[in-house]
Amino acid sequence: MIDEVLYDVRSGAAWITINRPEARNALNAAVRTGLKECFERAESDDEVAVVVLTGAGELAFCAGGDLKEMASTGLTIPPPDFVPQVGRTLDVSKPVIAAVNGGAFGGGFLLAQCADLVVASETARFAVSEAKVGRGSPWAAPLPWLVPPRIAMEILVTGDAITAQRAYEVGLVNRVVPAAQLVEATEALVATIVANAPLSVRAAKRMVYAVAEHGRSAAFDAAESIWAPVYLSEDAQEGPRAFAEKRRPQWQGR
Repeated sequence: MIDEVLYDVRSGAAWITINRPEARNALNAAVRTGLKECFERAESDDEVAVVVLTGAGELAFCAGGDLKEMASTGLTIPPPDFVPQVGRTLDVSKPVIAAVNGGAFGGGFLLAQCADLVVASETARFAVSEAKVGRGSPWAAPLPWLVPPRIAMEILVTGDAITAQRAYEVGLVNRVVPAAQLVEATEALVATIVANAPLSVRAAKRMVYAVAEHGRSAAFDAAESIWAPVYLSEDAQEGPRAFAEKRRPQWQGR
């Protein structure tokens, strides 16, 4: 794996780290390629139940696109897969956690938005800063689904950063912790998810996003279809059996 993106599997989680701290982990071509390869690798690895994305260093999770690279290439309209977007250009069935260790601006905000869960350091900041540099953010279309529309509007039209605490208050972030506890808190969340039935976890993720695609009645129908294979799985029998026998379930993922 290229040095700009690091990949490590431990305790059921694939940790993907953007490794350009000297450039605030900006998304140059090498990072974009590395992210795509790492997400695909994690999705295909049976030992991985959760994916964690973070940035190297203490200053930035990801400062967004590499503006020097953009200037040198004369980038106009980037294709949708210019930056790997989980749930749009990449299909990752496993929960993705963004462990945000600093600034998440522009494309860094994109990566945090694409994650299923966000654990943020108290030092984290979030901004869709494109309005300040004359660029676009079509990838931020899900933002009014993640937060109230007027909050999304403010973030987009001002380009100003919001704190981790404010992001937590509006529902963009799940947990805010001291910087020194970010890895520990993320590992605790990973452990909770890894201990659960994998088919149930992945179906839950699918249902949350399916609801966004449907009205209320259609959402119920979609949810029934998503959960049917889970009910019919071996794990669905193992869970109640383990409870009755007062032991930990042994999940098979089937």
